[in-house]
Amino acid sequence: QVQLVESGGGLVQPGGSLRLSCVASGRIINIYTMAWYRQVPGNQRELVALMTNGGTINYAESVKGRFTISRDNAKKMVYLQMNSLKPEDTATYYCNADRIVIENASGRRTPLQNKIWGQGAQVTVSS
Repeated sequence: QVQLVESGGGLVQPGGSLRLSCVASGRIINIYTMAWYRQVPGNQRELVALMTNGGTINYAESVKGRFTISRDNAKKMVYLQMNSLKPEDTATYYCNADRIVIENASGRRTPLQNKIWGQGAQVTVSS
């Protein structure tokens, strides 16, 4: 079973910074894409940033120049450094892993069919 656990959320003033971390656990051989999404109650979950294991990165326009995604593939971790935070960045942030290959009980490489989500980390930007 693959699990994602986020940490690092909290309350910060406008203009401040926070760093989110997410670690994947399980019999993981490879994760192609790790990403951060966010969701505000009543709205759809939106992509914030993603990074492939080859280093390709995409950001939402609203966070370009302020947020930085990074990965440590050996540790199966992904980070989101958030600078110059704005009240509109307030949301629950979710870690996501996609195109995961695990080692099954027989020791064989097995691709998972579904994306995996973390439990969410609340980020509140307010004075």
